[in-house]
Amino acid sequence: MLQNRNQAQRRLLAVADPTWRWVSAIGFAVAVGIAYFLAARLSLSLLTKSDGVAVFWPASGVAAGVLIAVGRGVRWQVAIGAMAATIVANLLGDRTFAGAITFALCNAGEAMLTAVLVERQFGSDFSLDRLRHVLGLLAAAVFGAAVSGVGGTLGFKLFHGSMAPILTIWQHWFASDALGIVTVAPLLIGVAAAARDPPPQSEAIEGTVALVAITMMSALVIFLPHQSWATVVPIALLFPLLLWLAARCRPVFAAAAAFIVALTIVWTTTFGIGYFGDPNLPITDRIRSAQAGILTTSLCTLVLAALFAERRRHEAALREGAARLQEALTAGAVTAFEWDARTGSSHRSENAANILGYDPQVPFTATHFLERIHPADRAHFKAQVRSVRPDSPSYTVTFRLMRPDGKEMWLEETATAGFDAAGHCVRIKGLTLDITERKRADEHQRLLIAELDHRVKNVLARVAVVAMYTRQGSSTIDEFIQALDRRIQSMAVAHELLSQGHWQGVRLADIVRHQLAPYATDANTTTGGPDVTLTAAASEALAMVLQELVTNASKYGALSIPDGWVSVSWECRNSGDAATSLIIVWRETGGPPVSAPTQYGYGTSLICDLIPHELRGTVDLAFSSDGVCCTIEIPLERR
Repeated sequence: MLQNRNQAQRRLLAVADPTWRWVSAIGFAVAVGIAYFLAARLSLSLLTKSDGVAVFWPASGVAAGVLIAVGRGVRWQVAIGAMAATIVANLLGDRTFAGAITFALCNAGEAMLTAVLVERQFGSDFSLDRLRHVLGLLAAAVFGAAVSGVGGTLGFKLFHGSMAPILTIWQHWFASDALGIVTVAPLLIGVAAAARDPPPQSEAIEGTVALVAITMMSALVIFLPHQSWATVVPIALLFPLLLWLAARCRPVFAAAAAFIVALTIVWTTTFGIGYFGDPNLPITDRIRSAQAGILTTSLCTLVLAALFAERRRHEAALREGAARLQEALTAGAVTAFEWDARTGSSHRSENAANILGYDPQVPFTATHFLERIHPADRAHFKAQVRSVRPDSPSYTVTFRLMRPDGKEMWLEETATAGFDAAGHCVRIKGLTLDITERKRADEHQRLLIAELDHRVKNVLARVAVVAMYTRQGSSTIDEFIQALDRRIQSMAVAHELLSQGHWQGVRLADIVRHQLAPYATDANTTTGGPDVTLTAAASEALAMVLQELVTNASKYGALSIPDGWVSVSWECRNSGDAATSLIIVWRETGGPPVSAPTQYGYGTSLICDLIPHELRGTVDLAFSSDGVCCTIEIPLERR
């Protein structure tokens, strides 16, 4: 049931989607046609030449602007809307049906040709924030109007009965259509761009205020008297406002200003009002003056807007690049600097205050920097700076710097000097790298190498001693190899545990457990005591002692028979609130009868002597009839 319902919904959407596309396309074509018709009727009812050509044809800008702003996806809707509107507007006038069809084809072709030229040159994402885009739109408008003017001229000659010369008709068509595209298309392109990326509220308010001011100032300029001084007054009044709008706002506001000025000029010229409507001047001169004013104002405004938009974009790119550079310098603990040798002034990157530790609000000159260099490194630093010459302009120097907070840091400075024609140093530019952590790492590595060298020497010396005494206590070579291997393995276990603890210490329980591991089971051993961590020296010594006790127990003592038992326990002896010594008790029970040896071998000597010799502790080794008992006491204050 649910599956059938989903299938029905998908079929309904499949049917509705093409229907919606058709409805949207028809609606768009109708909207374009209405806008085109209103603009065309306005032009035809206001001013036309004696040959019937409109003085100003904003409809061309409507069609071309929509195509450029929206893209090729609406190409046929715009063409159909423009053609239908042209036919209706001409038939409502004194034009024949054949002439209306001709003009419709010319107007639609003009818009499509202009839009195609713009798209092929600048791509589908066209905007007015670049000077080359504005000039490209002008060139496309000129070419489109020139080509459509040929068809329009033929239409007037063949179907309208115009008696004017062909060139005159073409000139009038070309001028009116080109002005329409240059004036109206930028406004539509800018509105579409603002719809995709709305301007901030502050910019929208400022642009609206500027447009109101330009509208009022345009009306004032129009009504200026015809005096010689009045020629420059319009420029003096309008230009600051247009400059303000271009410099502060997006190009859409400049396009709107140009459109407002153009409408004002057309309206006053049509009705004989003000500056462009002087009845004492021939209508031809008035029209040419109006067209020149529209073209000049539109181009100047759009060019200014494009130039300022490019400048804002470049400034934003510079700010972004500078921010990325500062981030990179900060991440790498690097500061950039420049020192002027002639004036002594210096400039450092913004992150220098944080790295070098000075107050960014207080000037930090080259003298201040030099005073902060460690006294032991200052002379060497000065010598490196003074060593630059034209044939060897670079230097690299490492030195210490004392920060204002008292911390010492290591810096590595790499710089290059610039020289004048006489070979005198005029400036030094370079980078200063904070290598404090690297220096600390190097020092730490040096200490580690020294410590490793010391420990390796101790280990080798101990191995040599163990090998010598093991040889003396062995009757055969096999016995010697087995005993030596066992003792070296004991030392290796201690080193492995120390390595796992980063040589900070080893838990006593781990040492006991590892030494008993080859022979211990739950049935023959017990261990227990507080959690105690031994130093490296104590760990190595105790591991060797325990290994000898385990070996003796496995050969002769409690671990040599199934019923034997070994317990290892430990406790801390306190003096006041602090633990002063660690007591370890090794006890064997249940093993074979034990008797004290008449002569101590190397193993017994190691048990008795190693702890007192290396840890200043005590060892009490007793051979009782019940089994071996060994009590070891290690002073904890020496750990």
